Amino acid sequence: MQDSQLSSEVLPQHIAIIMDGNGRWAKERGKPRVFGHKKGVDAVRKTITTAAKLGIKAVTLFAFSSENWRRPEDEVGLLMELFITVLSSEVKRLHKNNLRLRIIGDVSRFNPRLQRKIEQAEELTRHNTGMVLNVAANYGGKWDITQAAKQLAQQVANGELTPEDIDESKMAQYISMSDLPDVDLLIRTSGECRISNFLLWQLAYAEMYFTPVYWPEFGEDSLVEAISWFVNRERRFGCTGEQIKALMEK
Repeated sequence: MQDSQLSSEVLPQHIAIIMDGNGRWAKERGKPRVFGHKKGVDAVRKTITTAAKLGIKAVTLFAFSSENWRRPEDEVGLLMELFITVLSSEVKRLHKNNLRLRIIGDVSRFNPRLQRKIEQAEELTRHNTGMVLNVAANYGGKWDITQAAKQLAQQVANGELTPEDIDESKMAQYISMSDLPDVDLLIRTSGECRISNFLLWQLAYAEMYFTPVYWPEFGEDSLVEAISWFVNRERRFGCTGEQIKALMEK
């Protein structure tokens, strides 16, 4: 296969990432877990930059699951502060590059200051037309399906729908990110091989790529390698990382 034959059409449209291994990466270096979370922000920046250059339509990052509230209180507090700091520092960069930021999940549990930051960040980038960056915060796949079912149940109670009207397409309208393509590539770092209640509906037909690399060490080459694996899986022909990097230069 010649380099010129590889087009952006063969790339995944929507990539979801479970950013795992921050704490273990820090522990191996004798540092507190929050050091790993801060270092992970650099990996987020590199990943977003690379995906945008490749013309990926959407990237969804699992930042804070609904199960994360079970972590030690001081770590949760530090994660919340880090979230606020990153929102403040990064949203202008996203806006400058025409990226749209959306937070998916039940944000009602966050403190008012963080909720305001989320609202401001989403509003600033709302009309941007480039890649959509979804950040899953206080998110769980079971919660997502449940909140969609509740909305449909309310419509039935109001007489706007009958149970017979409900099918997969109707349900899908109320699932998070219903306006975007379903995820076609899931990446999970740090060697864990499970989806941990992430995007249960949206991952129905996704290819799943598990890498032993800890999230703070995940960079451009790591993402290119994952996408090359996806192209080879999906299209059943040879594809190299060099070919994918060439697309970034067009």
